[in-house]
Amino acid sequence: MILQRVVQVCARPITLRGFATKAKSPPSFPTTPTCPSPTCACAPTPEFPEGFEIDHKTNINGLISNYAQHVLVCTGKDDWPSRIEDDSSGDNLAADLLLNASFPSSPAPKLRPELQTTSAYLLPSFKYVPWLPRVSFDSVEALVRGYLLPEKLHPLHDGLSPIHRDRLLRKPAYQNALYGVKDVDEVVVLICGHGGRDQRCGAYGPLLRGEFEKRLPEKGIEVVTGPVEVEVDETVQALEDGEGKKKDERAKTAARIGLISHIGGHKFAGNVIIYIPPKQTTKDGVRHPLAGHGIWYGRVEPRHIEGIVEETILQGKVVEELFRGGITQDGKILRL
Repeated sequence: MILQRVVQVCARPITLRGFATKAKSPPSFPTTPTCPSPTCACAPTPEFPEGFEIDHKTNINGLISNYAQHVLVCTGKDDWPSRIEDDSSGDNLAADLLLNASFPSSPAPKLRPELQTTSAYLLPSFKYVPWLPRVSFDSVEALVRGYLLPEKLHPLHDGLSPIHRDRLLRKPAYQNALYGVKDVDEVVVLICGHGGRDQRCGAYGPLLRGEFEKRLPEKGIEVVTGPVEVEVDETVQALEDGEGKKKDERAKTAARIGLISHIGGHKFAGNVIIYIPPKQTTKDGVRHPLAGHGIWYGRVEPRHIEGIVEETILQGKVVEELFRGGITQDGKILRL
């Protein structure tokens, strides 16, 4: 039952359909109308056969999922079956939770090198869970009860009994069952590359990832690859030294780029989500305007990547012509 509840809370979201209504007030975040033209040579935009064209007519503002949390399961793969829960004959964490990502999992802790574990990102909580034992349902329950269930319930739940309400609320004590959990302090760029579901994202995913890998370093942003290495004592030491010290010692802004499974809207490929960590600053050293936000873009082509890096990742501006929606760290869904 616990997995059924978390699916209802954050894993099978309801799609918000965008309506072409005039905004009542300016957005609460900085924007720029269009993506700047590239100053560099970009990869060509792929062509698709009839029936797989990109939809350039629909208003995509608001066409994102009304979700509370993305749970990115680190599979180390670039593509998956159409139904990700069928991967490895159903023996996978995504069958229990939500979304596959191409990021590799962290190595098992040195104290238990024989343990088979999976890693996961929780966004926009900006938490990284390095070790979820594959053979232990207790770890999944700890993840759900400790991090995914809501901290407070909607008033529609007021009619439930106190016991029932309590079962639906987050219990921080469960977090102690998961070792090495750390804050995400890198920009996370997610690109739908689920070719097993739709060939448009299958073509755009690797293409856009390659373009981000080129353009981010050109703008002074380090592209981090490989598994996240975490030691249990490292987490303890970070708490003793003071939160954020490791980030301050990093010379440059860093980013991780990964392909992810189906997020909806293949006809709006390429689909990109950019999560800006809460402590992110601009190149001028001030707080990033989109810190703690997840920004969804659609119809992204290689020619847009340089502009997205400059406008959104560096300056904190949302590109209106590509904007599908966004989410804040406290779960508020954003639209223009």
